[in-house]
Amino acid sequence: MPRRFPKFRPEAWLATIALIAICGISLGNVIVRYATDASFAFTEEFSVFFLVVLTFAGAAVAARQNQHIRIELVEHYLPRWACKVVYLLQWLAGVIVLGVMVWYGSTFALQEYEWESLSPGLGLPNWIYVIWLPLLSLAIIIRMTQSLVDRLRGKQEPEVIHES
Repeated sequence: MPRRFPKFRPEAWLATIALIAICGISLGNVIVRYATDASFAFTEEFSVFFLVVLTFAGAAVAARQNQHIRIELVEHYLPRWACKVVYLLQWLAGVIVLGVMVWYGSTFALQEYEWESLSPGLGLPNWIYVIWLPLLSLAIIIRMTQSLVDRLRGKQEPEVIHES
Protein backbone atom coordinates (compact mmCIF):
# COMPACT_ATOMS: atom_id res chain seq x y z
CA MET A 1 0.00 0.00 0.00
CA PRO A 2 1.54 3.35 -1.02
CA ARG A 3 2.20 5.72 1.81
CA ARG A 4 0.36 9.02 1.56
CA PHE A 5 2.02 12.04 3.06
CA PRO A 6 -0.16 14.67 4.69
CA LYS A 7 -0.87 17.65 2.49
CA PHE A 8 0.22 20.95 3.93
CA ARG A 9 -2.26 23.57 2.95
CA PRO A 10 -2.25 26.91 4.76
CA GLU A 11 -6.01 27.21 4.39
CA ALA A 12 -6.50 23.79 6.02
CA TRP A 13 -4.52 24.97 9.02
CA LEU A 14 -6.43 28.24 9.05
CA ALA A 15 -9.75 26.39 9.04
CA THR A 16 -8.56 24.14 11.85
CA ILE A 17 -7.44 27.08 13.96
CA ALA A 18 -10.74 28.89 13.31
CA LEU A 19 -12.76 25.83 14.35
CA ILE A 20 -10.71 25.39 17.53
CA ALA A 21 -11.16 29.09 18.31
CA ILE A 22 -14.94 28.88 17.84
CA CYS A 23 -15.14 25.85 20.11
CA GLY A 24 -12.90 27.42 22.74
CA ILE A 25 -14.75 30.73 22.75
CA SER A 26 -18.16 29.05 22.89
CA LEU A 27 -17.12 26.63 25.64
CA GLY A 28 -15.57 29.44 27.67
CA ASN A 29 -18.68 31.54 27.29
CA VAL A 30 -20.95 28.68 28.39
CA ILE A 31 -18.82 27.99 31.46
CA VAL A 32 -18.65 31.66 32.46
CA ARG A 33 -22.38 32.15 31.86
CA TYR A 34 -23.20 29.05 33.93
CA ALA A 35 -20.91 30.07 36.78
CA THR A 36 -21.59 33.82 36.92
CA ASP A 37 -24.84 34.51 35.00
CA ALA A 38 -22.82 36.87 32.78
CA SER A 39 -21.18 36.31 29.42
CA PHE A 40 -18.17 37.53 27.53
CA ALA A 41 -18.91 40.56 25.34
CA PHE A 42 -16.57 39.57 22.52
CA THR A 43 -17.81 36.04 21.86
CA GLU A 44 -20.38 36.79 19.18
CA GLU A 45 -18.14 39.14 17.22
CA PHE A 46 -15.18 36.75 17.22
CA SER A 47 -17.33 33.67 16.63
CA VAL A 48 -18.90 35.18 13.52
CA PHE A 49 -15.47 36.23 12.25
CA PHE A 50 -13.99 32.78 12.83
CA LEU A 51 -17.03 31.14 11.22
CA VAL A 52 -16.52 33.18 8.05
CA VAL A 53 -12.81 32.31 8.01
CA LEU A 54 -13.65 28.63 8.59
CA THR A 55 -16.17 28.64 5.74
CA PHE A 56 -13.90 30.25 3.17
CA ALA A 57 -10.77 28.34 4.19
CA GLY A 58 -12.73 25.08 4.07
CA ALA A 59 -14.07 26.02 0.65
CA ALA A 60 -10.49 26.51 -0.57
CA VAL A 61 -9.54 23.04 0.70
CA ALA A 62 -12.61 21.53 -0.96
CA ALA A 63 -11.84 23.34 -4.22
CA ARG A 64 -8.32 21.92 -4.34
CA GLN A 65 -9.57 18.39 -3.72
CA ASN A 66 -12.44 18.82 -6.18
CA GLN A 67 -15.00 18.04 -3.49
CA HIS A 68 -17.50 20.86 -4.01
CA ILE A 69 -21.11 19.95 -4.48
CA ARG A 70 -21.93 19.62 -8.15
CA ILE A 71 -23.90 17.41 -10.49
CA GLU A 72 -21.54 14.58 -11.39
CA LEU A 73 -24.03 12.54 -13.39
CA VAL A 74 -23.39 14.61 -16.49
CA GLU A 75 -19.62 14.13 -16.18
CA HIS A 76 -19.94 10.33 -15.99
CA TYR A 77 -21.78 10.00 -19.31
CA LEU A 78 -19.87 12.49 -21.43
CA PRO A 79 -16.92 11.67 -23.65
CA ARG A 80 -13.51 12.83 -22.42
CA TRP A 81 -13.36 15.92 -24.67
CA ALA A 82 -16.83 17.06 -23.54
CA CYS A 83 -15.84 16.58 -19.89
CA LYS A 84 -12.99 19.00 -20.43
CA VAL A 85 -15.45 21.59 -21.72
CA VAL A 86 -17.64 21.03 -18.66
CA TYR A 87 -14.59 21.37 -16.39
CA LEU A 88 -13.73 24.69 -18.02
CA LEU A 89 -17.31 25.95 -17.69
CA GLN A 90 -17.40 24.96 -14.01
CA TRP A 91 -14.11 26.73 -13.43
CA LEU A 92 -15.21 29.83 -15.34
CA ALA A 93 -18.46 30.13 -13.37
CA GLY A 94 -16.56 29.83 -10.09
CA VAL A 95 -13.93 32.36 -11.13
CA ILE A 96 -16.59 34.87 -12.16
CA VAL A 97 -18.45 34.62 -8.85
CA LEU A 98 -15.31 34.63 -6.73
CA GLY A 99 -13.73 37.36 -8.84
CA VAL A 100 -16.70 39.58 -8.06
CA MET A 101 -16.23 38.74 -4.37
CA VAL A 102 -12.53 39.62 -4.56
CA TRP A 103 -13.27 42.93 -6.28
CA TYR A 104 -16.10 44.10 -4.06
CA GLY A 105 -14.55 42.61 -0.92
CA SER A 106 -11.33 44.50 -1.59
CA THR A 107 -13.24 47.70 -2.24
CA PHE A 108 -15.23 47.22 0.96
CA ALA A 109 -12.10 46.47 3.03
CA LEU A 110 -10.37 49.55 1.62
CA GLN A 111 -13.38 51.72 2.45
CA GLU A 112 -13.51 50.33 5.99
CA TYR A 113 -9.83 51.16 6.36
CA GLU A 114 -10.16 54.68 4.94
CA TRP A 115 -13.26 55.49 6.98
CA GLU A 116 -11.68 54.04 10.12
CA SER A 117 -14.87 52.12 10.91
CA LEU A 118 -14.94 50.31 14.23
CA SER A 119 -16.76 47.12 15.12
CA PRO A 120 -19.83 47.64 17.28
CA GLY A 121 -18.91 45.13 19.99
CA LEU A 122 -15.24 45.66 20.75
CA GLY A 123 -14.39 48.77 18.80
CA LEU A 124 -11.73 47.05 16.69
CA PRO A 125 -11.09 48.28 13.14
CA ASN A 126 -13.61 46.63 10.80
CA TRP A 127 -11.09 46.14 8.01
CA ILE A 128 -9.39 43.46 10.14
CA TYR A 129 -12.52 41.35 9.81
CA VAL A 130 -13.36 42.27 6.22
CA ILE A 131 -9.95 41.77 4.60
CA TRP A 132 -10.30 38.00 4.88
CA LEU A 133 -13.17 37.91 2.38
CA PRO A 134 -11.13 38.92 -0.70
CA LEU A 135 -8.00 37.09 0.47
CA LEU A 136 -9.74 33.76 0.98
CA SER A 137 -11.83 34.21 -2.18
CA LEU A 138 -8.56 34.61 -4.06
CA ALA A 139 -7.24 31.46 -2.36
CA ILE A 140 -10.31 29.57 -3.59
CA ILE A 141 -9.69 30.81 -7.15
CA ILE A 142 -6.09 29.60 -6.96
CA ARG A 143 -7.12 26.18 -5.63
CA MET A 144 -9.88 25.86 -8.24
CA THR A 145 -7.33 26.61 -10.95
CA GLN A 146 -4.93 23.99 -9.58
CA SER A 147 -7.76 21.47 -9.50
CA LEU A 148 -8.76 22.36 -13.07
CA VAL A 149 -5.22 21.78 -14.32
CA ASP A 150 -5.14 18.39 -12.61
CA ARG A 151 -8.53 17.41 -14.03
CA LEU A 152 -7.59 18.48 -17.56
CA ARG A 153 -4.37 16.44 -17.33
CA GLY A 154 -6.30 13.45 -16.02
CA LYS A 155 -4.61 13.53 -12.61
CA GLN A 156 -7.67 13.08 -10.50
CA GLU A 157 -7.57 11.60 -7.05
CA PRO A 158 -9.76 8.56 -6.40
CA GLU A 159 -13.38 9.55 -6.46
CA VAL A 160 -15.14 9.96 -3.16
CA ILE A 161 -18.22 7.78 -2.76
CA HIS A 162 -21.12 9.89 -1.60
CA GLU A 163 -23.68 8.07 0.47
CA SER A 164 -27.19 9.42 0.38
